[in-house]
Amino acid sequence: MSMANPAWPLTPGLPALDAFPYALWGRLEGRFWRRHPTPDLSYGDPQGFLPLREALAEYLGAARGVVCHPHQIVITPGAQAAVSIAALALTDMGERVWVENPGYDAAYRCLVLAGAAAVGIGVDAEGLDVDDGRHRAPDARLAMVSPSHQYPMGVTMSLARRLALLEWANEANAFILEDDYDSEFRYECAPTPALKALDGGNGRVIYIGTLSKLLAPGLRLGFLVAPDGLIDALRTVRNGADYRVPMPLQATAADFLGNGHLGTHIRRSKVLYTERRAALLSAIKSEGGGLLTVPTASTGLHLVTELSEQCDDQALAAAARERQIGVTPLSGYFVDASGTKRQGLLMGFGNTRPESMKGAIQTLCSLIE
Repeated sequence: MSMANPAWPLTPGLPALDAFPYALWGRLEGRFWRRHPTPDLSYGDPQGFLPLREALAEYLGAARGVVCHPHQIVITPGAQAAVSIAALALTDMGERVWVENPGYDAAYRCLVLAGAAAVGIGVDAEGLDVDDGRHRAPDARLAMVSPSHQYPMGVTMSLARRLALLEWANEANAFILEDDYDSEFRYECAPTPALKALDGGNGRVIYIGTLSKLLAPGLRLGFLVAPDGLIDALRTVRNGADYRVPMPLQATAADFLGNGHLGTHIRRSKVLYTERRAALLSAIKSEGGGLLTVPTASTGLHLVTELSEQCDDQALAAAARERQIGVTPLSGYFVDASGTKRQGLLMGFGNTRPESMKGAIQTLCSLIE
């Protein structure tokens, strides 16, 4: 399926690109060049720019309950690169990895490209079904999860499931990759701490974060937080595969985080997203005509509406794109042929202005009919 244009309404996976702090970012990057940063134009620290890792450690402790040291952080070009690095460092060819089913398709592809055998594990209202995982692949080496806001279904993993997952990892001598891609945006309750915050001294969780959903995907800036014993292996893979991030970007991001600008940007964005989400829900209620179920997810930057089994969500999404609406089909996020691929649409509201919602929903409904 062709890529959606980021300007099209309801395109998932995008923050408010119209709210990016262009002038401030430009000033901070200009400051980097004005100080004639000769030493910073060499190959740089093999784990990433130290001031950026220091700023991230401080931010994660305050915002996500993840207590870590700068030496436990590895800077990567986005979250997908972080998944690739972890899979290459921690799995041997053909070893099994739990992935959520439905789950994030790009992370699934990274695991497969790294030579892992991805096994789809069911997701319900409490998140990843750990019992299903124990049944399908008890010997897995890794589990890839998005506990704060499951992608694409939007559920938050329950405490009981988090504890069960950690217990399995300890027993199986396995690791958990926690993808915490847009946990900052919750609308009806406070953000839950990261799974990594429950990990204690066992060192089973590798936390993956990104600035893609907070700022812009085009920056390509992500990071891993890992237990001490894994850092050398991750750093070796990062540099061997040349997953490095340009120094001007790292230095600008370090200033942006270190001076408190990220917190300000998140607060401003949340006001926008609350308004955009409400506009989408209201459009579904008023224009949906019973064809679209009203979603309940209270996190993130997209909503999922499920469709009747008679609907072909792939054909519907393709027809929507012909009319410049960027929805994506839910069935495309299921990993294997086993089980039913549910029909539905992912509707992103992060980069869609409130006034565009009604027309987009009307068009979708006319296509469904």
